[in-house]
Amino acid sequence: MKKIEIYDTTLRDGAQSEDVNFSLDDKNSIAQKLDQLGLDYIEAGWPGANPKDDRLFAMIRGSGLRNSRLMAFGSTCRPGIMPENDNLLKSLINARPHGITIFGKTWDTHVRGGGGLGCTLDENLRMIRDTIAFLKSMFPIVLFDAEHFFDGFRANHEYALSALMAAKEGGANRLVLCDTNGGSLPSDIADVICFLKEKNDCPLGIHCHNDGDLAVANTICAVEAGIDHIQGTINGLGERCGNANLCSIIPNLSLKMNCSTIDPNNMLMLNDISRFVDDIGNLSHNKHQPFVGESAFAHKGGIHVSAVINDPSTYEHIDPSLVGNQRRVLVSEQAGKSNIIYKAREFNVDISKDDTAANEIVKIIKDLENCGFQFEGADASLELLMQKAMGMHMRCFKLKGFRVNTERRSDDTDPMSEATIMIEVDGNVEHTAAMGNGPVNALDLALRKALQKFYPSIVDVRLLDYKVRVISSKQGTESVVRVLIESGDKKDHWNTVGVSSNIIEASWMALVDSMDFKLYKDAKESHRRDPT
Repeated sequence: MKKIEIYDTTLRDGAQSEDVNFSLDDKNSIAQKLDQLGLDYIEAGWPGANPKDDRLFAMIRGSGLRNSRLMAFGSTCRPGIMPENDNLLKSLINARPHGITIFGKTWDTHVRGGGGLGCTLDENLRMIRDTIAFLKSMFPIVLFDAEHFFDGFRANHEYALSALMAAKEGGANRLVLCDTNGGSLPSDIADVICFLKEKNDCPLGIHCHNDGDLAVANTICAVEAGIDHIQGTINGLGERCGNANLCSIIPNLSLKMNCSTIDPNNMLMLNDISRFVDDIGNLSHNKHQPFVGESAFAHKGGIHVSAVINDPSTYEHIDPSLVGNQRRVLVSEQAGKSNIIYKAREFNVDISKDDTAANEIVKIIKDLENCGFQFEGADASLELLMQKAMGMHMRCFKLKGFRVNTERRSDDTDPMSEATIMIEVDGNVEHTAAMGNGPVNALDLALRKALQKFYPSIVDVRLLDYKVRVISSKQGTESVVRVLIESGDKKDHWNTVGVSSNIIEASWMALVDSMDFKLYKDAKESHRRDPT
């Protein structure tokens, strides 16, 4: 089994993403997670470039890494300066990493001035050779990132090869070929690497950017061509269109190419660490991301679901549990009875022997989704719907009426919203009112206030997320809207949905399902504890 070294640059190259701004604590937390994943190298940043990275190296050293080697990133010494006199190189040394990655110019256009270096071609080769030799005298691991190598090779292959030779003469442990512009094709990558393997005996690596949406494919082609060191980021974070996505590369190499990357048991962490990095960075997780996205193993069409139930390999290229993900069966207007039976099984409701109930639920769902409902992200509403269709659940309260008023008394004051509500529980009527920050908040508070008298556990419910989508904007402000609400208590969280041309009514429907599901959930838990 071929060993492939995994080098992560989420904290440096990934942090250059347009929407990413990791704090010092964020970066340290991510470093610890990457270490748990068992990656070979973690590049923490560029010491000397900014105070945050200087402090980060000290923080990581204090925490310690158990599995990964801590790498610092930096450039060659400046033109006309010897490495020992370059202050930026001194900052790399003072960071006390396990090793250092140095990038240098390999494209002659960049050397002469197009990339800001502005020196002779020979001086650039001297800078590469002397910098690596200087650092190699103090660190066991010094890698050379050959910046813009593939563009440089196309423009002047002799000079690009000379830059690699200079790094090799300096003692670089590995020559990492960088597709910095991200525009190379897999065939380009493979041809160049095969050429180099014939001419060079120094170990090679690959660092791909995703400007052509080919960073993962290019990295895999590089491995097929003989490279055994890859660089990338979690979720493909990076400047412009991002870097090679390790969350896709690692399972492809391990599960499909018989390569050794990380411990197979650690691969179960991929889904969690993908979400962790997005959460830390305050980024929306890409639900359609391969392997680790919420939709990566989601099945919607009835024929697909029926096939997956009998043989998962028909529509799943791997077992989702191998990367810490799970199969999801979606229920929609495209659903068939197989979808309903599968979802019912998730909810511990056995309808497989009741064709009438299953068919009735399918009909109800299709009718509702034709009106704008969507149950893909609202499992709580779906479970309640199934229970009601089976005659196994009745709502714990009945609405007698509600009113919501919003008033703004002048341009200089904020609007005020008040909701009044009347509900009935077991023949007892409760009439309450509440002020809120907007009409939906007021309605939410009034409903909670009324229910708490009968169901004290309602106090634990928290609204975690509230989304409104206009289903069709052609009717302007008369358009039908869909409201999705995520709620939670001390133990769990759940999603509900409401649809109406009146946003207050849509919100009310989702709120009612949210509270109803909490009470339904509590009743199930109570029954498990005391079946009598």
